[in-house]
Amino acid sequence: MLHMQAPEHKYFSKSLVKTNFFYGLVGVAVGLVIIIFECVFTYKIIPVTDMVANLVFSTIITLSITNSIYLVACIWRSEKNSVWRFILIYYGCNILGMLIGIELSYLVVSFIFHVPFHFLRHFDEYRFCFLIVIIVSTIIYFYRAQQGTLNARIKQKELDLAKARQLVTQAELQTLQSKINPHFLYNSLNSIASLIRTDADKAEDMTIKLSRLFRYSINSPRENMSVVGEEMEIVNTYLAIEKVRFGDRLHFEIHVDEEVKNNQIPRFLVQPLVENALKHGLNDMPGKGELKISVNRDGTNIVICVADNGKPFPDELDIGYGLQSTYDKLTLLYGENYQVQIANSPRKQIRILIPTVK
Repeated sequence: MLHMQAPEHKYFSKSLVKTNFFYGLVGVAVGLVIIIFECVFTYKIIPVTDMVANLVFSTIITLSITNSIYLVACIWRSEKNSVWRFILIYYGCNILGMLIGIELSYLVVSFIFHVPFHFLRHFDEYRFCFLIVIIVSTIIYFYRAQQGTLNARIKQKELDLAKARQLVTQAELQTLQSKINPHFLYNSLNSIASLIRTDADKAEDMTIKLSRLFRYSINSPRENMSVVGEEMEIVNTYLAIEKVRFGDRLHFEIHVDEEVKNNQIPRFLVQPLVENALKHGLNDMPGKGELKISVNRDGTNIVICVADNGKPFPDELDIGYGLQSTYDKLTLLYGENYQVQIANSPRKQIRILIPTVK
């Protein structure tokens, strides 16, 4: 069953000029309909004076009712009033507007046609207009109430859809959160095992770093953003673990401008890029590998740069999971408001530009 509700006050809160113009046209239309019906049922064309009088009556009564409702709507703002109370006030305003409209109409007609004006003596018109006003007001009320109900349902559906999209986005972001690579874990544990006998302190330090990396990956899974300083600490931890495996073949530098340390960036945005640089750029490099990570600000953007001296990017870059997840994550969080720049000259690097977020 359709639940009827009071029309919203906002419907009557338009500017008074626009409201009167619209309902003035409605009044003229009602007057024309009455004239047509009268001609049809009497089988003759009614005099011009009667036509003018009908138009004056329908227009002024309509405007009187409209302004009565408008005035009450401006004064009566409480949202806690019941629908029944609104209905009583609504019909009361219509009847009051009708009475005022009838008297004003007779006053105008008396000036136009030079006939006497008798205040509050038009009982036949009261009865006739009362019936019309009740019928028209009821039709308008049910139409507006149904419209309000449908609008409320549409807004609720839009809200549900927005929530569903948010949940989907949240799920996708959680799926894209970088997980610890099984190969990285396998290599790290092997390195720890080999260090236990030769350098117990170093093995302990590496175990603590690995534990910290896991804790960061597992904790706060619903948080999509992290401050730059914390994210870079995790990257530093990851590289410190990898350096045990690479030894002197790896040299890395991390530079973060002080002004961006407290800005937010997506969680695990940088670590997959660093992992790709080690895996595809520096892993099989015979000489000394150099990896440089920097985060700074360029105008309103945060610029993240991951550069290495390893094998250059191929002309037709095959976007693997790491880079693809970076694109997907940035698209989910920023839409099209980001840039990813991949270049081999003047140095091999990946630059990401994202809006500054505190």
